[in-house]
Amino acid sequence: MLLVDDVPQVRRELRTALSLTGGVQVVGEAADGRQAADLAERLEPDVVLMDLEMPGMDGFEAAALIKAASPTCRLVALTIHAGADERQRAQAAGFDAFVVKGASMLTLMLAIHTQGVSR
Repeated sequence: MLLVDDVPQVRRELRTALSLTGGVQVVGEAADGRQAADLAERLEPDVVLMDLEMPGMDGFEAAALIKAASPTCRLVALTIHAGADERQRAQAAGFDAFVVKGASMLTLMLAIHTQGVSR
């Protein structure tokens, strides 16, 4: 899995929570969409867990690039924006799942593991 969020503390907390939960190997981290697209191409993760709103290239743009390069990569949006507009934009950009920050770990894990994630 590739973790993408512009806030380092959020990435650290996610990495810790995912490692404690088990079944998820974090292969890389990115602070913006451009880094995410570059790392996804190089690391070929099964899943990218990505924030939508980031400086520079946002998650919507990065998702479209990642899906174009790797259609089987599962994209999970993890965001504070829970509105219908954001959900529609996320789906149009190629996200496979949408999780609101603050949701339970069970909800997040279900979104990640829906298609059998190995890394």
